[in-house]
Amino acid sequence: MQNDRDEDSGKFREQYPTESFLKAVNELDMATTSKVAESVGCSYDLAYRRLTTMADEGQVVKSEVGGSFVWSEPEPER
Repeated sequence: MQNDRDEDSGKFREQYPTESFLKAVNELDMATTSKVAESVGCSYDLAYRRLTTMADEGQVVKSEVGGSFVWSEPEPER
């Protein structure tokens, strides 16, 4: 069985790093939750929860388009 803990900190390693979600949001034309989940390789529910947390932290922006959630980069501060 593979050890999923970091040897130094003892914390569990993230299976789906935040960077994977950010990359998907930045690279997809219309980054719906489903498309992000498919790109990252996780479930829709996990993608939605992670993206919502990231939106709460200001890392992404959530919009609703035709009944789907679409995620994008926040506008740069001036």
